[in-house]
Formats: sequence, C-alpha cells, structure tokens
Amino acid sequence: MTADRPFFITTPIYYVNDQPHLGHAYTTVACDALARFMRLDGRRVKFLTGTDEHGQKVEQSARAAGISPLEFADRISGAFRDVTRLLDISQDDFIRTTEPRHTRAVQALWRELESRGEIYLGRFSGWYSVRDEAFYEESELVDGKAPTGAEVEWLEEENYFFRLSAWQDRLLAYYEANPDAVAPRGGRNEVISFVKGGLKDLSISRTSFSWGIPVPGNSKHVIYVWLDALTNYITALGYPDEDSSEFAMFWPTVLHVVGKDILRFHSVYWPAFLMAAGLEPPRRVFANGWWTVEGQKMSKSLGNVIPPKQLVDTYGVDPVRYFLLRELPFGSDGDFSHRAVVARLNADLANDFGNLAQRVLVMINRECDGAVPEPGVLAEADEALLANARTLLGNVRIHMQEQAFHLALETIWRVVGEANRYTDEQAPWALRRSDPARMRMVLYTLAETIRYFATLVQPFVPNAAAKLLDQLAVPVGSRDFAALKQAPLTPGTRLPKPEGIFPRFVEAPAA
Repeated sequence: MTADRPFFITTPIYYVNDQPHLGHAYTTVACDALARFMRLDGRRVKFLTGTDEHGQKVEQSARAAGISPLEFADRISGAFRDVTRLLDISQDDFIRTTEPRHTRAVQALWRELESRGEIYLGRFSGWYSVRDEAFYEESELVDGKAPTGAEVEWLEEENYFFRLSAWQDRLLAYYEANPDAVAPRGGRNEVISFVKGGLKDLSISRTSFSWGIPVPGNSKHVIYVWLDALTNYITALGYPDEDSSEFAMFWPTVLHVVGKDILRFHSVYWPAFLMAAGLEPPRRVFANGWWTVEGQKMSKSLGNVIPPKQLVDTYGVDPVRYFLLRELPFGSDGDFSHRAVVARLNADLANDFGNLAQRVLVMINRECDGAVPEPGVLAEADEALLANARTLLGNVRIHMQEQAFHLALETIWRVVGEANRYTDEQAPWALRRSDPARMRMVLYTLAETIRYFATLVQPFVPNAAAKLLDQLAVPVGSRDFAALKQAPLTPGTRLPKPEGIFPRFVEAPAA
C-alpha cells in the first residue's frame, strides 16, 4: 500500500424522512473505522457523510408536520449530525443537499449532460413509488407493490429523460474491466443481471411537486431526487471545479458504502451519469447488509426500531461499535439482540482484552515500581508472541481493504487469545520471587504486545484504545501504524495508575 495514496470514503447521505436508527449507525460506524484505519496507515483521507433533503416524500412529511420542507429538513438533519457526535464519528465533511454549493454542482452536472446530448424532454407514464423515490417496470411489481413492499402509483407527466439505454454496453464493459467495482459478489451479480436485462431511459425530473433543485432553464421542473442526491459525492470535492485540489486528489479513488436497497442507484445510474458527463466512475461501491432485531424486521409498527442513543446509553459507545463490526460479515444480514451484544461485550472486550490489559498493567504497577520493565534475553515463547503481534498489521490491512471488518477483528483477537495463554503459561506472578528478571521480561513482552493491540484497535474502539495507550504512556505522536515498528516501549518510562477499559456488563436488577 502506498503510504500517501488518497482515500475517499462516503456513507450514503441519509434521507431526512425519518429519524436515525440502528441501520444508519451501522453504515456510519463502518465508514468511520475505515477512515480512521487509513489515516493511521498514512493515507490522505476524506470521509464524507450527510443528509439527502429533497423530494416528494420530504415535502409530504413537512406538510403533515405543519412546517416548511426546509424546517423539517433542518430538524432531521440535525438529528443525524448529533448521531455522528454520539458515535464518535470522525467525518471530514457533513453535506446537506439544501446547501448552495450542492445546488450549484447539481445544476452544473445537468448542464454538462444536456450539452452532451444525454438529456431530452419527453413524457413519462409508469409506476412510481413515493417512499422509494423510484420508478418501477410492471414486471418488477410484486402483488401490485414495489419490490421493496412500498406502494406505487401510476404517474403520467412531462419529464426530462436521461439516455440510460445508451449506456448498457458501456456499463457492462465497466464492470468487466473493474471486477472490484461492485461488492459483495452477490450484489455485483444482481447489478450485472439487471443491466443485462435491458435498460430504459430514466426520468430525471418531476413537475408534480416543487421541493427540489430547479432544472436549469425550465423551473417548472425539479431535478429527480436521485440525480440530485448522488451528486453530493462530487459536490463535496468542489465540483464543478474539476481542478480543485480535492477533486483532483480524491476522485475517483472513492469507496461508496451503501445499504443494499440502494445499490442499483449507485452502481448503475451513478456511473452512467458520471461517464455521460465525461467523468470517471467510482472506484468501488460496497453494499452492507441489514439488521433484524431479536429475529424480527425493524419496523415502527412492531416498535423495535432502535435509536442509536438507546444503544449507547445501554452499552457504551465502544462496545456498540465493536459489536456492529465484529458480529457479522459486512455485506451479510444479521440479527441484533441484547443477548448477543452482552456476550460479545463480556467475552471479547471485558474478559479477553480488558482483563489481559488490566492484570498486566496492575502487575507492572505493583512489581516494577510503576514503570515499563527492563527486558532481558528473549525466550522462545517471548519471540513467538511478539512475532505474532508484529504480523498483525499486514493481516488486518488485507481484511480492511476488502471491508471484512469481522475478519480484521477476529485476527486481532486470535493474538489476544495467544497473549492470554502466554500469560497463564509464564505465570509472572509466580516468577516475582523465583526469577524476578524473567518476570520483567514476561511483563515487558506482554506490555509491548498490548501496545500493538491498542494501536490496531483504534479505528474500532477509539476511546478505549486511547485510554489504554495513555496507560502505556505512548505519546500521542507515536500512535499511528508506522510507530508500531519505530517506537517500542522505552524501559523505565513511568506509567500512570492502571484503570479498567472494558467493564463487564451487569444487568440492572428488575425494579
């Protein structure tokens, strides 16, 4: 991996028709972990999130609430921004599609497409879902509804169209030339099958509502919300100024992380829009899976939609982040249950990692006068544990490049397990009288191994990792991945009094 290669990562911009929930938290935390990892690995990173605020659905919801669409958008967008603070998200930019910079970018993209003959005025008649803000063919309907289960209505109106049908072969060539452009594999296969099934020109304007960006030169029309929303990714880089420093640096090095329900928009429409405008398509689109809750689909009617604040109030920020990224392969569906969270929290965090750090640091505090012990001659067992710790970065890096968060964490925790077994086998508490020099060597080996763990888990559990690195007296400037080799613990360094980083979760007694 080239140390200075730019890395641009985006969440989907979240639609302001509803409050943030578990699914939004999941995607955002995953992107944050990747952004943090790449920064620590010496990459130049831009991490973008934000909110999608136009469209008929927002206009209707605002009317029902008795406020203007912008007031409604302000309220919900604010809730999503609050979630980034709640979950310790390190975004570099938070974009709103109601910002002037975005209106400018969308209209510029429209003009570019129009000047290239990719847009024409026609008349649309077909099935439209307000909830999905999407058009569907008759053949896609299931029992008279959209494939998502949303209600559809027959729509007839004058619209502008994008010549999507002309891009079928070029899209297939793009997928062929870029096998990693759409992931995971199941999503890629679905996208290719959809395109091979034939593409029709796409309606990209509406006249039946007004809450949107006006079509340049014809303000009776507003731009289709998906053309509007997708453009946010280049708005944030300074488009239409393609010579802007950020656009030149970060496009098209992008990884778009999206829910699988919007993969088609990002992997078919978006690359077609870009290529039609003379721009490069995105480098990679990854569709994450969905969570059920205690075995049931999340829904308001069941009352099982989980707000992120409820999760953090119950378990804490870092345990929530860890669970979401460790519990299931990214891209697969999974079930969120209280029992599963507590099991992960207590077994992985409190018992395996937290207890290891606590007992090692307590022994150093008690037996080594609260300072990093002076190592002696490395024994075979010491060499083996340290060697395994030193190979962690390369192995974890491979998994992170594939968005395999669960495997990255599993790899780290495998060596955490080895460190616990080493501790039990070497029994430094028994060596303090029989062989104090050997005890110091064992404790140094463990402290240095824990430094590797604490450094590598920063993207996943940033607060706990910082607390542990503080207790190891690792300077703030020596916490990136380059420092793993360059800055081992210095014997004699004074360490603060140890404190637990992952307390066990104990159920509150029933009232």
